[in-house]
Amino acid sequence: MGGALILAAAAGALALLLLAVWLWVVLSPRAPVPRRSLSLLVVAGSGGHTTEILRLLENLSDAYSPRHYIVADTDEMSTHKINSFEQNRADRNPSATFPEYYVHRIPRSREVQQSWLSSVLTTLYSMWLSFPLTYRVKPDLVLCNGPGTCVPICISALLLGILGIKKVIIVYVESICRVEHLSLSGKILFHLSDYFIVQWPTLKEKYPKSVYLGRIV
Repeated sequence: MGGALILAAAAGALALLLLAVWLWVVLSPRAPVPRRSLSLLVVAGSGGHTTEILRLLENLSDAYSPRHYIVADTDEMSTHKINSFEQNRADRNPSATFPEYYVHRIPRSREVQQSWLSSVLTTLYSMWLSFPLTYRVKPDLVLCNGPGTCVPICISALLLGILGIKKVIIVYVESICRVEHLSLSGKILFHLSDYFIVQWPTLKEKYPKSVYLGRIV
């Protein structure tokens, strides 16, 4: 009995020590490192989500490079829009260095009219594949605007910070279509994102911690 108590106390002490080390790694201040560029991870969704997110990127500085785009594995239209957008961007400024960009695919978290029960399973599967991708890219910033695909990506980015690997800034821009109510992705990521931007004053009133900048797309 006494030996079991000693082992339990030792295990508890070890757990507290590991927790203290983890907190020190995560919370200890780090000297800022000058950066010439910032790695950007953009989550694109089918239809209007991709159109809106590309409008946000139109005036983005070339300092946000490389750009990594995430699309659902069944979304060919978004891939075509992204390639056209990057080509047009390069054509407008031929003197600039051609920016790096990559398109990555992950399984869709939820199909239209998919049941909620099966959506939980597909989201977990999507997240299982999202974390290795996010870990490999290690972006400085994640930008998304509501497609279901952004939930596993943002959770994966959050895990990088929790594990002390890298602090990733998450910026969520709610779709212009959302006037009075948040999307399902917005309701989830409102509590997880660093900056949550809405485009209608009614949403700002309901969610005071959000950032209202007017219409930005």
